[in-house]
Amino acid sequence: MNGFAWGAFALNLAWAAAAALAVMLVTFALAVRAGLHRIVDIAWGIGFTAVVVVTFAASAGEGDLVRRLLVTVLTAVWGLRLAVHIARRGRGHGEDPRYDAMLAKAPGNRNAYALRKVYLLQGALVWLVSLPVQAAQYVPGPPSALTWAGTALWAVGLGFEAVGDAQLARFKADPANRGRIMDRGLWSWTRHPNYFGDFCVWWGLFLLACDAPAAAAVSVASPVVMSLLLIKGSGKRLLERHMAGRPGYAAYVARTSGFFPRPPGPR
Repeated sequence: MNGFAWGAFALNLAWAAAAALAVMLVTFALAVRAGLHRIVDIAWGIGFTAVVVVTFAASAGEGDLVRRLLVTVLTAVWGLRLAVHIARRGRGHGEDPRYDAMLAKAPGNRNAYALRKVYLLQGALVWLVSLPVQAAQYVPGPPSALTWAGTALWAVGLGFEAVGDAQLARFKADPANRGRIMDRGLWSWTRHPNYFGDFCVWWGLFLLACDAPAAAAVSVASPVVMSLLLIKGSGKRLLERHMAGRPGYAAYVARTSGFFPRPPGPR
């Protein structure tokens, strides 16, 4: 194969959209039955896993097998780890205050409003953000240095997410830390190690598509959109607005990087 398979990739876009939509509709049905829309957060990682598995199947006979296997495994590991972490974190809790606040503004049926404003929107975002892991599986030729650089960046990102989440979970499990600000470990280097990790994961996965200029061009919107969501959208900005009134948070902000890691300042 000498070029990027545009026809096969275009068909794959439809299969990926169907996979993302199916995950969100099933999740919506489960959420309505349980009366908890917070479980849509679990579906975020599962949606990406479904898309990459469907793409791997649809791209049979296209692209490079090593790159196809690599991008499928990396995406599924990231997505399933995130889903399991969110499921464990939310076990035994009621509705997420974010969804309570949003659904309180519903002009009609709360569930129909949630379907439009949460599930279908997240399904569309899964499809858009997953463009690199779709396009990468149609890239001809063996992996290059860019592929392995992307894999290394993905590993850094997954490490920041997994270690940061584990450190925060241990901190919250100690009753002595109730009401205190987590400022230890990775959380002393950046106020958002999990969001920084996501940032690295998706720029890393984008690099796996960059051996073909066409694949890079069609998927560059993905890491850009994810970066904007993490820094300016529903990630860092909303969380910091929620945390702003807590005792000691202003001092923590003054000595700790807002996103990209750096050594902490003096206490």
